[in-house]
Amino acid sequence: MAVYTHVPAEDMDRFLARYDVGSLVSAKGIAEGVENSNYLLETTQDRFILTLYEKRVDEADLPFFMDLLDHLAERGCRVPRFIGDRQGRKLQQLGGRPACLIEFLTGVSVTEPTAAQSRAAGIALGEMHRAAADFAGRRRNALDPAGWHDLATRCGADFDAIAPGLGERVRQELLWLDAHWPADLPSAVIHADLFPDNVLMLGDRVTGLIDFYFSCTDIRAYDLAVTHGAWCFAHDGSAYHADRGAALVAGYDVAFGLSEAEHIAFPALCRGAALRFLLTRAYDWINTPPDALVTRKDPLAFLRRLDFYAQATLPELLGR
Repeated sequence: MAVYTHVPAEDMDRFLARYDVGSLVSAKGIAEGVENSNYLLETTQDRFILTLYEKRVDEADLPFFMDLLDHLAERGCRVPRFIGDRQGRKLQQLGGRPACLIEFLTGVSVTEPTAAQSRAAGIALGEMHRAAADFAGRRRNALDPAGWHDLATRCGADFDAIAPGLGERVRQELLWLDAHWPADLPSAVIHADLFPDNVLMLGDRVTGLIDFYFSCTDIRAYDLAVTHGAWCFAHDGSAYHADRGAALVAGYDVAFGLSEAEHIAFPALCRGAALRFLLTRAYDWINTPPDALVTRKDPLAFLRRLDFYAQATLPELLGR
């Protein structure tokens, strides 16, 4: 569940009165996601998303996200723009939280992508990278290799309460990545969280990319590695779908493409992406109370991905 802050309908109606979007007809909490409180609003004019930002999103980062989505939208990417009120203000306060009204995009998120849908996601990611190439904004990735070390330290001995030996496995992987992480690949603004639930589709067509709240400046090919781990495995990480992997990379090649240096570094980037999600899931697993209204995600699903990437060949990953 991802509605942490309850907002009465009367408060939503007063909130909407600041905008030229009509009056409230209905409001429904959106269960997906774990970062913010989200509502689907229907007004007398259209549908919108109302987002209240909880503690994990720094209010100071919101202008970066707003500028990025405006930039991408102006270049033809289907992304949800933030909506300004009558005074042009996009950032508001509601229910004691920073809040924004955001465009609603049509489409659904798939749970078991096909190869064709994976290819479409690769194309959409490549198009996003092309559109973002001249974006001037920058935001540090707090979940970079230094951030992984910090998370591992904070999890400490609790790793082994998740699975025996997990702490040592993470320690060894961090040592390997410290020695092999590429330092000279092109960096740019990336999405950094393009899981299937952040891609809206109608059939095999992408209708929107959403949830840019992890977007940051980092190695561009790392974004494809994150997406590879998100789209090309069974949910529990127990099976790799090579057809999806090949289709995803082929789609990305159509829209943007990898250099030879990025090809060579791709296995290391995939290992880093798998470790990143293993660590954040482990931290949440350890620190989320059992009675919380948030469904904890299994860290071991990304340990299995990590184990696969540690022994996979480059042709297996790229489909070549």
